[in-house]
Amino acid sequence: MKPKYQVIIDDLKNKILTGEYSVGEQIPTESVMQEMYNVSRHTVRKSILELSNEGFLRSEKGSGTYVSNQYQSKSGSHSKNKTIGVITTYISDYIFPSIIRGIERRLNEDNYSLLLASTNNDVEQEKKALEMMLSFGVDGLIIEPTKSNLYNPNIGYYLSFKEQEVPFIMINAYYEELEVPFFCLDDVQSSYLATKELISKGHTQIGLIAKMDDLQGKYRMKGYIKALGEAKLRFQPEQLLSYTTETKLDLYTNLKGFLNENKDVLTAIVCYNDEVGLEVANVCRQLDISIPEQLSIIGQDNSYIAKNANIKLTTLTHPQEQMGHDAADWVIKKLQGKKDLPNETYYQPVLIEGETVKELDIQ
Repeated sequence: MKPKYQVIIDDLKNKILTGEYSVGEQIPTESVMQEMYNVSRHTVRKSILELSNEGFLRSEKGSGTYVSNQYQSKSGSHSKNKTIGVITTYISDYIFPSIIRGIERRLNEDNYSLLLASTNNDVEQEKKALEMMLSFGVDGLIIEPTKSNLYNPNIGYYLSFKEQEVPFIMINAYYEELEVPFFCLDDVQSSYLATKELISKGHTQIGLIAKMDDLQGKYRMKGYIKALGEAKLRFQPEQLLSYTTETKLDLYTNLKGFLNENKDVLTAIVCYNDEVGLEVANVCRQLDISIPEQLSIIGQDNSYIAKNANIKLTTLTHPQEQMGHDAADWVIKKLQGKKDLPNETYYQPVLIEGETVKELDIQ
């Protein structure tokens, strides 16, 4: 449990960074804050002192306490080099090292600095990352949204960046409730091509593993349904296994149950990504289901883990490093005053054949 003074600090900082209290505005008096937070005067003063030391507040004797923007110069935003903030869900996992490498490559070309944070796909960690970026006074921002298919409680921070005219762009997904430029893979097309490939090989009983708290999962499910519809195949909910960031830990167990229940029905599975595709292959080994003889698998994203696995997974491309480079280029050009930059960019996926898809003998 947080100490009471820290609760006040966090709340006031939030109100300052999201613009609820603007620079120069007087904050409530100590006695009002005592009532607001149900704390002692000593606790209120401790919070104010801490925020004043950090540059968020300034006190004028006999007048009151006012919002300050000194926190930005304290963080070093007065330095010569422009700094671009980058917030991704993960840093060292899956396709993220390649994306970050692409961002760094472009920023280095123009001597921009990089301030990196990750959220672990958790909105509370995203909030802390956004507060850090606002406190530092970054010149631009590249964000991979957190749980992009769910309501995001941090929208106020993004609106603050807009009000301060700090350019930002989203990658891999975006928040549908915000008008925001983005660079994304065409996720609908990715799953559509995966499902279509299986249908072309004679498969009619095709399962789907879908991650449903991210926008990519929603769109990849849409592509799967689109391909089934075009082929006049019925969407069958029992052939879908969905999971979220929180339930990912149970995915291995849930896959076991799902594959056991469907082993006499399904002949193929479209997976949310390569990580899931390889986990399906792993569970199949445990259950003595041979790939691709009994079950065909398609992953998505052409990640390094698929390239280095002991089975060559059929998958679809993801721009990774190119996306990172292009997003950094967009922010740099925006800061240079360039007009007519794209508001939305979709990269088209391409199927990469592996050894996990079998053509069925059609009688």
